[in-house]
Amino acid sequence: MMKKEIHMTGQDLMGMVQLRPGDLGKYALVPGPKERMEAIAKRLKDPVKNFSFMEYTMHTGTFEGIKITTINGGRFAADTSITTEIMCNAKVGAMIRLGSCGALREDIKVGDIVVATTAIKGEGVTQYYVDADFVPTADKKLSDALVETAKANAMINNVIVGPCWTTDALLRETREHVGKAVGQGAIAADMVSAAFLTICQTYNIPAAVIMAVSDNVITGEMGFMNTDYYMAESTMIQVAFDTVKRLEGK
Repeated sequence: MMKKEIHMTGQDLMGMVQLRPGDLGKYALVPGPKERMEAIAKRLKDPVKNFSFMEYTMHTGTFEGIKITTINGGRFAADTSITTEIMCNAKVGAMIRLGSCGALREDIKVGDIVVATTAIKGEGVTQYYVDADFVPTADKKLSDALVETAKANAMINNVIVGPCWTTDALLRETREHVGKAVGQGAIAADMVSAAFLTICQTYNIPAAVIMAVSDNVITGEMGFMNTDYYMAESTMIQVAFDTVKRLEGK
């Protein structure tokens, strides 16, 4: 029998890494891999390392006078849930996830940009937060700003907006599972967004998702050796910073 109601909370995690409300920026830019986080941190003025815990590292600095935090938030739903809980409990103002995804339509190409409006829950985290009918939904103001900014960027060929499907089983993207997701309206597959958006909604933190298309699940095209993907990844970071400027009226 457990001696306390819950084993560990987001508040406990925040205390473990010695974060306080106010330490984080008005905006958090949250990629999955550490390399993408480091590329974001390099653009910040006077970045301070908030913490380094396990494989996660958080920095906070400024960009054109705007306080911004970045952390390699996790590649999968389970580890993303940990870092998202930390940021929500530290009361970050808003979060933008910068991820990658597999296209679920033939006309979506490697190097295109997807802005997810909602996420179909196909992972194992959200069932512990919400009921089966809950739809993880991105903040409209943040998402609209991302779309407008991405469409204005000359380096981006195509911006697609719609639901994504979040799965834990990368190697079980079978015809049956993919077909079901597509039937529910999904235009892309990833491994993070449902958990990220759900937890942010639980804490009433505005959140949005922008992703570079790395492959096409329908056609079988793999783009991890394609320069179009890496160009899109870099441009996506620029779009995130430009979106923050747009939101701040700069």
